[in-house]
Amino acid sequence: MRQLRVSPLILLLALSGGLSAAEHEHPAPVVLAPGYEDLTFTPPVSGSYALPPLGTAADGEVLIEDGSAVQLHSLLEDKLIVMCFIYTRCNDVNGCPLATHVFKGVQDALVDETGLQDEVRLLSFSFDPAYDRPDVLRKYGSYFKNPDADWHFLTTQSTDALNPILDAYGQWVIRDKDPDGRDLGTISHLLRVFLIDRDKRIRNIYSMSYLHADTVMNDLKTLLIEENRGSGASTGRVSNRSPNSDLW
Repeated sequence: MRQLRVSPLILLLALSGGLSAAEHEHPAPVVLAPGYEDLTFTPPVSGSYALPPLGTAADGEVLIEDGSAVQLHSLLEDKLIVMCFIYTRCNDVNGCPLATHVFKGVQDALVDETGLQDEVRLLSFSFDPAYDRPDVLRKYGSYFKNPDADWHFLTTQSTDALNPILDAYGQWVIRDKDPDGRDLGTISHLLRVFLIDRDKRIRNIYSMSYLHADTVMNDLKTLLIEENRGSGASTGRVSNRSPNSDLW
């Protein structure tokens, strides 16, 4: 049996939230999510499968790293989008740190891909607006962002601004409380990562068991091939989506 290795990125994730490493310690997982390892299968050839639309990507007011308020749809314009919902204090290695690890892998692959880098934007969207203010996200992102990559970290002004967006994307969160009702700073949630085309249509939703940089890259190339064919989204072919994906 090969030994599972926790990515060094996880340690950076713990430190980026402003807490000590000791405060983030937890038992090592028995099994790390597939996104931390090499793929165990050969993915289908890009463009040989279809990704039927699953719905329309919702809009809402968000804050970018410099604190400016913009509409989410303005960040979706003219790009293929990969968007995840995370929070910086998450210490579940198979949760938000997995999403950031995979996004960094996608980022690095995009930088190396001629003709693809300018077509894709990565969005990491926090559902912890009380803590994940723009300055926190700016510091957090600095651990992972390549200056040549199009990767943005978003938050909202308040939970009131956030909740309709979460509802529209089917992203549930539970803010953990102690017996006296005090906020523990941890959030229970389901990991959901969205692939969105230039028409603001959701084309795939990745769960923990299916999220991998190679798979995301394969799907991005499939959407580009679809665009080049000029045929739009076909619904008559088998999708690459995993039967274990959490679709709403």
